[in-house]
Amino acid sequence: MQDKGAFFSPFCRPRCLAAAAPAGRAKLTHPGKAILAGGIAGGIEICITFPTEYVKTQLQLDEKANPPKYRGIGDCVKQTVQSHGVKGLYRGLSSLLYGSIPKSAIGQLCLSLLWTDSSLTAGVGQKMCPILTIKCSPHVKRLRLRGTYQGLTATVLKQGSNQAIRFFVMTSLKNWYKGDDQNKTINPIITGAFGAIAGAASVFGNTPLDVIKTRMQGLEAHKYKSTLDCALKILKHEGLAAFYKGTVPRLGRVCLDVAIVFIIYEEVVKVLNTVWKTD
Repeated sequence: MQDKGAFFSPFCRPRCLAAAAPAGRAKLTHPGKAILAGGIAGGIEICITFPTEYVKTQLQLDEKANPPKYRGIGDCVKQTVQSHGVKGLYRGLSSLLYGSIPKSAIGQLCLSLLWTDSSLTAGVGQKMCPILTIKCSPHVKRLRLRGTYQGLTATVLKQGSNQAIRFFVMTSLKNWYKGDDQNKTINPIITGAFGAIAGAASVFGNTPLDVIKTRMQGLEAHKYKSTLDCALKILKHEGLAAFYKGTVPRLGRVCLDVAIVFIIYEEVVKVLNTVWKTD
């Protein structure tokens, strides 16, 4: 039977990268390789999955009081393509791309070091906040510097919980699959399946925070005094169901997102190991 301490050890204490890996444990990825592979994986992933992120954002910004502009996912896609063509589904890609590459790079570095570091994750949230605000508010010329940090608290909470949930689930599944042989190779299909499960867990765990973040970074953000005020107004005027607006497109995007990132990351690390000797 697998020792519980061994199962949880990747995220209970830091590991020294310079030290030799303990017997029966897989060697940790070199930090340089983790950053490079993570950045490449993040860039490729966002280019593939961005249309689902765009649709999710539009549905979350579509408040009942307006009344709603879209009748659902299909209608949102239809109206966007009719008005702006297929390229309309990629509006805001560049701003998110600039953030996804370092976010993924830092996230994979955290995983290679000690599962995750809350201070690093919070830092990613602070850096992502202006980028996500620009994505949610295309008329960015109206925003001052302070305005690009709208929804900072919600963004930090969302990004932090994303990384914590995904890395915890992914690491747990990988350790369960490898059992006592931590050097056991995992098939890319299995890696992708584990990534999709980790992504789904994060969606169901923090979509309310994602909705609040999106509202506070949209063009109607002036209506909210704070993260708590935004949450209370959504609850009062739209009900609990509003906190899960955009869940379906987000679920599709995030599951694909995390699966792709982990598959590409693992494969890029394999290539780097053949051309970049760090032992």
